[in-house]
Amino acid sequence: MLVNGRDCLIVIKTAYREVGIPYAEETIREAVSLLTEEAPIEGDGYCRAIRKSGGVTGCVVTPLTIGTAPLLFYLAMGSAGLPLYVSETRNLYLYRLNLLPMEDSTRFDLVQDRGGSRKLYEGCAVTAFELRINRGEAGQQASIKLKLDIQGERPAVVYPYQDMAPTETGERFMGDRVSYRINGTEYLNIYGLTVSTKKESGKKTELWIKRILEPGTDLPDLIEELTVTAQLYREKYEYRYYGMFRLTFTRLVLTADETAVDTGGTVIGPLRYYVAGTVNAEVFTTNDGVLTHLKHKNPLARGRSMAGRKNEVL
Repeated sequence: MLVNGRDCLIVIKTAYREVGIPYAEETIREAVSLLTEEAPIEGDGYCRAIRKSGGVTGCVVTPLTIGTAPLLFYLAMGSAGLPLYVSETRNLYLYRLNLLPMEDSTRFDLVQDRGGSRKLYEGCAVTAFELRINRGEAGQQASIKLKLDIQGERPAVVYPYQDMAPTETGERFMGDRVSYRINGTEYLNIYGLTVSTKKESGKKTELWIKRILEPGTDLPDLIEELTVTAQLYREKYEYRYYGMFRLTFTRLVLTADETAVDTGGTVIGPLRYYVAGTVNAEVFTTNDGVLTHLKHKNPLARGRSMAGRKNEVL
């Protein structure tokens, strides 16, 4: 089931945010199951069944923008710590996100509008996600997209309101503005990355790193730390931190080299890694785009700031 987003609208609602998500594809639908009964000893021998709505299932594939990236990473990872006020700014906060199993993740509501038919799915959670970073080679466009697999146990209800949050149209993150640091060293021969995480019954994360095969520059079999930093093109934002996000993976173990070398040109092949350590993210928001509750109006009153971390973040 594939539905293009031209005539549809997806809105994600949390306790503090309501955002219309720009997306390329979505398959959000009711999860239907059957209640069956055994065939009677006497009769026609048919097993009877009735339809039962089992909540919501499906996925959304969306580009990451300056407005949606913090919220979508928060829902994908499952947890955000207390916000840290960014020193030397007036209205900016850093969130450190931690990967949690689906059972412990933050729940959210999802509103779907298809041709005027509006449904509300409550208590949804992300069961798996896939981050696709493409630098743009062989005629492909540079892009960063996030695929969220979504499930919920509550049946859909009619969305009762006329107004819905508009689709977020902020600047998009692109794959050719991403840097990769492995064990503290920046690698310039990496052309893309795919992160695949499953959150049901525990956390399992695998990475496919696409790199140019060159003598003396191949990636190590064991990676203690991989840092992926994405930034926006323009310098128009008041705070540079706002137009960026950072992912950190620890203890990566090479499981397969899937490079195909039967080509006459430059060889760009994927290495497959299993993440045996932690997965974390850093995102930045303004006070208008908070992910969790800010207990104090004045950020300096909390005594938590990014003072002393300036060089690390940059």
